[in-house]
Amino acid sequence: MEYHHTDQMGIVHHSNYVKFFEVARTEWLRAIGLTYAEMERRGVMMPIVEVQVKYRMPAYYDELISVRAIVDEMPMARMTFRYEIRGEDGRDIASGLTTLGFIDKQTRRPHRAPQWLMEVLERELAE
Repeated sequence: MEYHHTDQMGIVHHSNYVKFFEVARTEWLRAIGLTYAEMERRGVMMPIVEVQVKYRMPAYYDELISVRAIVDEMPMARMTFRYEIRGEDGRDIASGLTTLGFIDKQTRRPHRAPQWLMEVLERELAE
């Protein structure tokens, strides 16, 4: 963990966990062959509509953590990611979720998940 992520006590500041979720989500999408840039080129944007974090144990300065993003179900008009954050010793630091909506890039109106995205997710979630 980098110094700028911590407070004066050397504990990771609570606001950083949402940033960790974003990195994990972005990398999960990249691992299945999607990027936000590609989705936006295809006319889809995914704003955050809900964030939840449950803090269990602190993470500390200079500690390595792992953040895992998980998608449990196929999206409709929204897509929910679950997260697990563990310390380098395996302890359960935090968990959470983010819910993202699908909107049309041009009109900024909500819509369902596009078919091409559903096909990619069906393959991934079947594994």
